[in-house]
Amino acid sequence: MATYNFKLPDIGEGIAEAEIVEWHVKVGDVIEEDAHLADMMTDKATVEMESPVSGKVIKLAGEVGDQIAIGSVLVEIEIEGDPAEVEEPAATEAEEEMPLGDGAEDPTPAQEKELPTVDQAEEAPAPALEPAPQPSHEPSGEKVLASPTVRKRAEDLGIDLAQVKTTADRVRHSDLDAYLLYNGGSVSGGSAPRADETIKVVGLRRKISENMQAAKRKIPHFTLVEEFDVTALEDTRAMMNRDRGDKPKLTVLPFLITAMAKALPAWPMLNATYDDDANVITRHGKLHMGMAAQTDNGLMVPVIRNAHSMSVWQLASEINRLAEAARSGKIDRSELQDPTITLSSLGPMGGITSTPVIAPPQVAIIAVNKMQEVPVIEDGELVAAKKMNLSLSCDHRVVDGWDAASFLQELKTYIENPMRLLSA
Repeated sequence: MATYNFKLPDIGEGIAEAEIVEWHVKVGDVIEEDAHLADMMTDKATVEMESPVSGKVIKLAGEVGDQIAIGSVLVEIEIEGDPAEVEEPAATEAEEEMPLGDGAEDPTPAQEKELPTVDQAEEAPAPALEPAPQPSHEPSGEKVLASPTVRKRAEDLGIDLAQVKTTADRVRHSDLDAYLLYNGGSVSGGSAPRADETIKVVGLRRKISENMQAAKRKIPHFTLVEEFDVTALEDTRAMMNRDRGDKPKLTVLPFLITAMAKALPAWPMLNATYDDDANVITRHGKLHMGMAAQTDNGLMVPVIRNAHSMSVWQLASEINRLAEAARSGKIDRSELQDPTITLSSLGPMGGITSTPVIAPPQVAIIAVNKMQEVPVIEDGELVAAKKMNLSLSCDHRVVDGWDAASFLQELKTYIENPMRLLSA
């Protein structure tokens, strides 16, 4: 028997080390060739390490969260034969573990759980909540008179009817109400507490933590919030969806991106990046729109290239394409890099306002808050209108308050006038 040392291969991107995100083997395991050994995370992506040999695992390099240098031994495997005859694994091309991200490179600080899905801002029901577990009560065995509906309600609430006092000949709903009120609104006086748990901050969550901390430490943020009347926009969107044929269904996002593409040329300091090491600001002529998206694995940001050149239909298709690539985990690295500005949204789950965090080197991010139908006075009449707030956070080193406010007003003229928005 001999020992084969599996060394961490060059994962590319010029990185010097990678973090152990998850082990898929343990000491003592007998594995086959191509067995999944571990997941390693670089600043760019997560990579699966596979064994080039069959044998028995006798040593692992470290624990989850440890940083391993390229070329150092990751796993020692006991094998039959000569280790020198084993072909060394080639440099590994990183695969994105996370569906949608901000260039896979740096999960953006827009990652404040700001977007449940890419396809948001659609009026959708809130997620259903599981009912809290009710305490069980052993029945006393005493026969209690009650109607079937009262008996069923008591059973659902976990109440032993024999414990409920009544002044009538049978237990009634009012007696159940009094019983609940006397017990503080709950049979048990409160739900059982969850057990404490300790979670090690590794992988994507570690990168999110580091990037958000760096962004808030280095960037002097300021946030402006403006209310937009989207009644006409929503009417237009509904009309276009009715007649869309085989085109993708439109959410509000393609319209917002189109409005930004039209407004940004007049305010180029927002569609910019800032290299604070070189002290250089680059105002970008093209709009590469970052789309903050929450996935099962974490918050990442794909990038719509040349969003300024797309129609609302093309933008809707691109959003859907990126979402599907995200769900399958096969999004290309080039689609995760170098946004010039980011759009983030909580959609119908969002609050009335938010203060999004900028992802450097960008200097601005817009958060879309939830849409609400509210009463307004129009020509002396009380009518219903659909309103939505947009929150704009800017890097005060690059963007002045006047410019940010002016950009929002320019954006308002497009969003509140769909015909102007959709004209060439």
